[in-house]
Amino acid sequence: MRNTERWHKCVALMYEHRTQPLLSRAKFARRVAKHWLVGFGFLAFGLGIGIFGYHFLARLSWIDSLLNASMILGGMGPVDPLPSDGAKIFASCYALFSGVAFLGIMSVLLAPFVHRMLHRLHAEQRQ
Repeated sequence: MRNTERWHKCVALMYEHRTQPLLSRAKFARRVAKHWLVGFGFLAFGLGIGIFGYHFLARLSWIDSLLNASMILGGMGPVDPLPSDGAKIFASCYALFSGVAFLGIMSVLLAPFVHRMLHRLHAEQRQ
């Protein structure tokens, strides 16, 4: 089986086909909850990387590490000055990771809504 066939099977299990009826509101709410759970899991994982990196490489307290990691993950930038070159390299890598993670997390959170909108448009075209 080729990779594209595996991908199509995976997506087919996750979302209904355009020929299938629209999900009920209760099932859609469960789908949204699952996506948000996965999204916030990735967010917590990314935040944990930042907290540990700032704490052990920049020698910041746990609270200051949380603040810096949250600010970078949220796109605001660091708060505290970084004392060493290692901490600065970590901060730059973490900032790059955070940008990609933000895009990925937002796509996971928005996917059920976009799919439902496209599914509804296809359903209206068939009628």
